[in-house]
Amino acid sequence: MRVRALACALLVVVAGSVAAQEKFPNRPVDIICTWGTGGGADTMARQISSLSQPLLGVALPVSNVPGASGNTGLAQLLNAKPDGYTIATYIQDTLMTIPMGLARHKVEDLEWIVRTQVADSFLFVRSDSPFRSIRELFKHAQANPGKLRVGATGFGTVDDVTVRVLEKKGYKMTTVPYPKPGERYAAALGGHTEVLYEQAGDVLQYLKAGQLKPLIIFAEKRHPAFPDVPSSKELGLDVTLPQFRGLVTRKGVPPERVKALADAFTRAMQTPQWKKFADEWYMSPDSVMTHEQFGPWIASEAATLERLVKEFGLRK
Repeated sequence: MRVRALACALLVVVAGSVAAQEKFPNRPVDIICTWGTGGGADTMARQISSLSQPLLGVALPVSNVPGASGNTGLAQLLNAKPDGYTIATYIQDTLMTIPMGLARHKVEDLEWIVRTQVADSFLFVRSDSPFRSIRELFKHAQANPGKLRVGATGFGTVDDVTVRVLEKKGYKMTTVPYPKPGERYAAALGGHTEVLYEQAGDVLQYLKAGQLKPLIIFAEKRHPAFPDVPSSKELGLDVTLPQFRGLVTRKGVPPERVKALADAFTRAMQTPQWKKFADEWYMSPDSVMTHEQFGPWIASEAATLERLVKEFGLRK
């Protein structure tokens, strides 16, 4: 009896040791893209998936779950097991919904794996638009409050907040939400909206085809790729809300698994393929943040957005 008891005890110890040393990942890691196909978050997710698969040794299938400014897909993540096999995209638009009171999650509910991209935002119009400059567009907005429609990702996002800040400055326009990028671009090109809020890389094909033109960049200074486009700062508009994108998982995932994912994604973003992709999409050269950097930065960014919402009285 004593021998059997000892044998059983040894089996438990060995089984526990094997479980503790289980290779991660040993099956596919699901990436939930919290936005529709064809946009920046979707393209980022598929690029990082492709480049990380040989590093992790498993597939990273991407599924699109758009809605509620990214919160629909995020709800699926938060309901998944905290085992590291489900991760999701996370962008500035979704973070903005927290201080706007539209999110059901908090910063502390997530593990911030890596930041992958940062890009400045623009207002675009069709190339044949009657507005040849941002001053002409603003003049029209002043004379026709609320008549100009701005295609945006959703309510409570940085797109929507920027439109609201412009309203406080005397340029009232109306946010029209399109969570699916393809629909948002089609609305702008088809004349269903007069203005499009977006990052240049996301609409690169339409810029190259001469179908869209930028009127303003929301940044401290002009972008070298668009030297004739004035910045919001030089026009006296104190609103510069760049779009960031990254990857997250839910709180409770073992630290070693978060680290394994973060290390693989960081290595993937050091490849020539990723660097070429980042250049072509006009990403900031200091976009990439490691797991150790990303979490503290998010906390600081969330506090900044909270102050902005209070300063401009944006939350109803």
